[in-house]
Amino acid sequence: MVSDVKETTRQALLRRGFVLEYVTLGWNVVGIVVLAVAAVAARSVALAGFGLDSLIEIGASTVVIWELSGTGEDRQRRALRLIGVGFALLAAYLLVQSTWVLASGFRPRHSPLGMVWTAGTAVVMFALAFGKARTGAALDNPVLRTEGRATLIDGLLAVAVLAGLGLNALAGLWWADPIAGYVLVYYALREVREIFSSGH
Repeated sequence: MVSDVKETTRQALLRRGFVLEYVTLGWNVVGIVVLAVAAVAARSVALAGFGLDSLIEIGASTVVIWELSGTGEDRQRRALRLIGVGFALLAAYLLVQSTWVLASGFRPRHSPLGMVWTAGTAVVMFALAFGKARTGAALDNPVLRTEGRATLIDGLLAVAVLAGLGLNALAGLWWADPIAGYVLVYYALREVREIFSSGH
């Protein structure tokens, strides 16, 4: 009887984990489209980089969904390495673009759409990160807990990009946009180190 209750609780927690990951997945899929439109319209490096980050987060959520489904470790390792390569490419792109923008004095336009989306993303990601941390702890699932931390950082990145867009729009500080790009470079390189140094 006790084992039945435990299994029922575990199944409920797994369902919650799946819901959290599918919401993350859905938000980031829509985000890629919104951020692409906003980045092109404003010619913003930070928005383009955040859009690429959303693409990588889709991969991260997919890995967790596979893991929660009981998929084999080999596939998980391969997927994590692909995510690591994706983060490395993101860092390289942003490093070159942000440096070029600063060196040339290229000024991005204002982006009301980008500001609204990044503000919403920050709120949603913080809520999802909290849910993943609690669910991962209850399931004793390190993969879900780890991805929850990535979701939290995603929310913090949204705040950084929003700050860059806001400083550009409100104070004319055009260089805040590429500086926000450098924040994303740091995050991307940190993720690469974490993935490849953990033995995955």
